[in-house]
Amino acid sequence: MIITRQTKDPQNLDYLSGQVILIDKPVNWTSFDVVSKIRKLIKVKKVGHAGTLDPLATGLLIVCTGKKTKEISDYQEKRKKYTGIITLGKSSPSMDLATDVTEKILSDNLTQDKIIEVRNKFLGKILQVPPMYSAVKHKGKALYKFARAGKEVEREPKQVEVFSFEILKIDLPDIHFEIVCSKGTYIRTIANDFGNEFNCGGILSLLRRTEIGEYKVDDAYEMNEFSSMFRTL
Repeated sequence: MIITRQTKDPQNLDYLSGQVILIDKPVNWTSFDVVSKIRKLIKVKKVGHAGTLDPLATGLLIVCTGKKTKEISDYQEKRKKYTGIITLGKSSPSMDLATDVTEKILSDNLTQDKIIEVRNKFLGKILQVPPMYSAVKHKGKALYKFARAGKEVEREPKQVEVFSFEILKIDLPDIHFEIVCSKGTYIRTIANDFGNEFNCGGILSLLRRTEIGEYKVDDAYEMNEFSSMFRTL
């Protein structure tokens, strides 16, 4: 069963046998924060999510409970859709607003035609180097732990696929976009690499995941809304 905002009495469902919950992750929550909160609400230990969202990102998080956790990999394989803003003329170690931002001089060739031309370089199958501020493991240790210690390690580029990349609005230094991509795609890396194409840097200043496969954030519970359904807790 897929638990959405249309689901009645989610408090009374059998979460141990397995449920799939659509959650709209709030800003400044980690994906694990959502899992931990739901685990306490439903009183079932076996809870996991299908695809991490960074703390500053919002949007659709698919949470599986009980026996449904066996299906997490199936949801992870689905295409993801995001909307967001790339801000040019800035850079940061995390490629977003989570770490100190350095201002840079904007390129003088930021025309609409040039922006579209650069956008086209990110369509299809591309290679990405995972950011240091990520959960990717190096010798059994998450990269972000090295980054926080001021260390950088060599990372192998990985192939991902961008199925569509629409420029919704150009309001320099901000570029509003919508991307549909494969699992494992780092939108922060796209923002950083996009800015590097203009030699002026770029960061991801806003990100929202709107779809995972056929599932949409419009059908997802907000975290407070879901919590309020568990009146006795």
